[in-house]
Amino acid sequence: MKQTTFIQAITDALDEEMARDESVFLIGQDIGLYGGVFKATKGLQDKYGEMRVIDSPISEVLIAGGSVGASLVGMRPVPEIQFADFITPSMDQIIQQASKMRYRTGGEWWAPITVRVCCGGDVGGGIYHSQINEAWFVNSPGLIVMMPATAYDAKGLLKSAIRCDDPVIYFEHKRLYRSVKEELPDEDFTVPIGKAAVRRDGKDITLISYAYMLHHCLKAAETLAEEGIDCEVIDLRTLLPYDKEAIIDSVKKTSRALIVQESPKTAGVAAEISAFITETIFEYLDAPVTRVCGLDVPPIPFAPPMEHFYLPNPDRIAETVRELMAY
Repeated sequence: MKQTTFIQAITDALDEEMARDESVFLIGQDIGLYGGVFKATKGLQDKYGEMRVIDSPISEVLIAGGSVGASLVGMRPVPEIQFADFITPSMDQIIQQASKMRYRTGGEWWAPITVRVCCGGDVGGGIYHSQINEAWFVNSPGLIVMMPATAYDAKGLLKSAIRCDDPVIYFEHKRLYRSVKEELPDEDFTVPIGKAAVRRDGKDITLISYAYMLHHCLKAAETLAEEGIDCEVIDLRTLLPYDKEAIIDSVKKTSRALIVQESPKTAGVAAEISAFITETIFEYLDAPVTRVCGLDVPPIPFAPPMEHFYLPNPDRIAETVRELMAY
């Protein structure tokens, strides 16, 4: 066991998978000589060479398109999109090509790529370095979309993604890179795709979240416990496919549900889960399924007071829980 940060868990997963499988290679802007803008790939080019850790031009089209092409001839590319805000040029390759490859070829071809996407706010990044945009990809059947919240899951899910034969969008929240750490086992492990984790048991209300917002939910749950409100907290981990069984089991027990996401409220992951709960187990509910989300405004402001106003926080979550308990 060793104490490992979220970002070191990612580096270790890449290192171990490249050592295990020679078809795995990395490509992205500044990931080689510089070791990545956040240092997630530090030292890997020295260890594996320039042909397996490739410094690309500033071209998300090339990064994604080249990766899809390589995947079709037996490679397992792990491209990095430096910021989720700049993923749009690559979306044609990801959504129109990678996600549809199995379907359009009747299962004869597939695209085992893992697109690492650095994302998220509360870092003072402003409108072009703080977005997540996960809903774009959750709305694209054929993709797997992951968003870990812990160091253990960051490593285990990334390993599962690289070994998976389907295209994976693997979101890494920048705010978690060095703020989250835990002891990880030295031996090889993976985390199952499509399985949520119950981070806190409770009986009064279910809080459903992922990535950075999960930690806000846990903080809110601690505060509410002092008031006698017992929250169950679910970490989705995988957004597509998401763990419907875990959600049903929890909400049947608590009869209340609050979904928390960082991205804008309209047409997001939280909206999908809210609709699923309402359509599936409406008769178990004692209050409306509710969402706490980022605001429906253009992307996250740069000024810290405005950014903090935009983002959900433990106080907003706790206050919404109190309202639902009093419904």
